[in-house]
Amino acid sequence: MKLALLCATQRGLRCLQRIADSWPDAKLLVFSFREDPGEPPFLDAIRSFAESRGGTFVEARQVGAAAHARVWRDEAVDLLLAVSWRYVVPGAVHRSAKMGSFVFHDSLLPAYRGFSPTVWAIVNGESSTGATLFRMVDAVDAGDIVDQRRVPIGPDDSIATVMEEVTRAYLDLLDANFPALATGASECRPQDDALATYTCRRTSEDNRIDWARSSTEIYNLVRAVTKPYQGATTTLDGRPMIIWQTERATSERCYVGRVPGRVVDVLPGRGAEVLTGDGTILLRQVQVEDGPLLSADQILTSPSQTLGR
Repeated sequence: MKLALLCATQRGLRCLQRIADSWPDAKLLVFSFREDPGEPPFLDAIRSFAESRGGTFVEARQVGAAAHARVWRDEAVDLLLAVSWRYVVPGAVHRSAKMGSFVFHDSLLPAYRGFSPTVWAIVNGESSTGATLFRMVDAVDAGDIVDQRRVPIGPDDSIATVMEEVTRAYLDLLDANFPALATGASECRPQDDALATYTCRRTSEDNRIDWARSSTEIYNLVRAVTKPYQGATTTLDGRPMIIWQTERATSERCYVGRVPGRVVDVLPGRGAEVLTGDGTILLRQVQVEDGPLLSADQILTSPSQTLGR
């Protein structure tokens, strides 16, 4: 069997490794692309592993580009899978796979179609997300569903924790469904478009903290974009500052003189308490510009300091 795998990130690497280990007779055609600045590296590891297993590796973001037409023609792919793939796959490519083309997605489709669904789910305070294996079609995340797994999100889970659980769900879906996919015997069910919800592409500006928002909203943003992502951002005396970790504050004070972003308490060894739009939040780990990660009480030492200005 000739298998094309379009993959990126460590999740893509792990799926590639599972396929190569579990189905060693599959002939691999692997596409990946260079990671974005600030993103954890993955391209070289995917390339190295694919080639170590005798696979053909192609670095490309646009798999339908004319430069790759010969690859698709010569390989005559039986099955195509996409894992953490960010770019449009033209119909001429995904329809060329004899047994079909299929995508792994980080939600229980038809909910959260689109970009960064796990980040958005945490930002929105969802109690669960999921993983869906579905047939690739021209419309975004709209193909028939092969299988799904629900993944819980705890109230204090960070993006790294949830991503790991979603990755495990991917691997479970792969193990459970690959034999049927490889023979064209998988059963699919259509999505209900009336229940579809969508997420937009996130930019770095979306990670900026608005201190006038509620404590819960700020807490969710921080845990949604912390490591391995670039962190929630603000400013301190005009300098860029990253908030890596926060904690739900337990202060019982009722502030009727409120300046969102103002430091109101410094707790040595724990952090600094900051006003929000409806309460306070305890900042734990922070980083100013390119400095080291520090406990917030080492940076925020005075109740006259205000973040976001």
